[in-house]
Amino acid sequence: MKKQNEIYYCNLPQMPLRTFDIPMGPLRMGAILMMAKKWVNGTKLKYAFFEGDSFYTQVTKENGQQSKIFWKGTTAEKNAVRKAFKKWKNQDIGLEFEETEDRLEAIIRIGFAKGEGSWSYVGRDAWDIPKGQRTMNFGWDIIEDQDTILHEIGHAMGFPHEHQNPKAGIVWDEEAVYNALAGPPNYWSRDKTFHNIIRKISPDEVQGSSWDPNSIMHYPFGANMIISPPEYKNGLSPEDGLSQRDVTWVKQFYPKLDKRRFIELKPFRSEVISLNAGDQINLEFEPEESRTYTIRTFGDMDTVMVLSEIIDGENEYLSGDDDSGEERNSVIKEKLLNGKKYIVNIRLYYKTSSGDTCVMVY
Repeated sequence: MKKQNEIYYCNLPQMPLRTFDIPMGPLRMGAILMMAKKWVNGTKLKYAFFEGDSFYTQVTKENGQQSKIFWKGTTAEKNAVRKAFKKWKNQDIGLEFEETEDRLEAIIRIGFAKGEGSWSYVGRDAWDIPKGQRTMNFGWDIIEDQDTILHEIGHAMGFPHEHQNPKAGIVWDEEAVYNALAGPPNYWSRDKTFHNIIRKISPDEVQGSSWDPNSIMHYPFGANMIISPPEYKNGLSPEDGLSQRDVTWVKQFYPKLDKRRFIELKPFRSEVISLNAGDQINLEFEPEESRTYTIRTFGDMDTVMVLSEIIDGENEYLSGDDDSGEERNSVIKEKLLNGKKYIVNIRLYYKTSSGDTCVMVY
């Protein structure tokens, strides 16, 4: 994230904090928060670039004049982004990435508005963004800056900023941080600096058991911004590329799927869900007749369930339900066709009791 000896920082969009309508214990809440922004493993994340004359209008405060900020990138910029998606996929993970020209079917919609900063929505937050809007932006020259691109794709997969990990034990010289970010090249407000740097994320959202100062999700910092640990008083510069911990984390949450181990789902036959928090069960279903089916989980647990159709060997999303933090179970009702093949992925957030839990189609 360095350019011409200046440090450019990723600027995460601010999203509302997750709230719950029912009282719950800290273990259940923690399990939900840790997984809330992660995708069901096996999800195909389609991405698209803004083309043509896509832009937004910027109004200059001083004189009220309007200017157009275009979102289209160059061929070299788009190739750099494609290279970074391939780098993440080459870690042998279960997530799929596919470029599409149809922005309406893309969950990751990429612009190159210069001067706005680089940013991405985190994981499943992108679902709530209108289809005509970006969910990722690159605001400076990233052609030779793979680390920025890998960082933003990391956010799109659901990973937060590592320097905001409460396990890091970082003590900031807060005024030095605010002053550094208020000037060039970022020109951030105190609120934006607090949100992206000084604010500690919830311990429940943290991956792993310790801090990784070399993570691709970690900012570099100049001298005199960090008071403690003292070895970083003169600055902190993460190593280039993905760290070993980055690779471990992404494989932990998105392990490569072994389709030979998928369970066959039959109508009116329950399949026991025997999982640890964060794990996933994968099921196949081939309807013997075309009709509307109900797929439902049973038991005291929090899950997210996704239904996909296999088309030309690829999973195409049809429907999903997330019952986390609610007193109900995940349920999907869809018309499914004889001769087609479907995949049901269920990821467990938290299991309340030790009794059996299960899934059934009927």
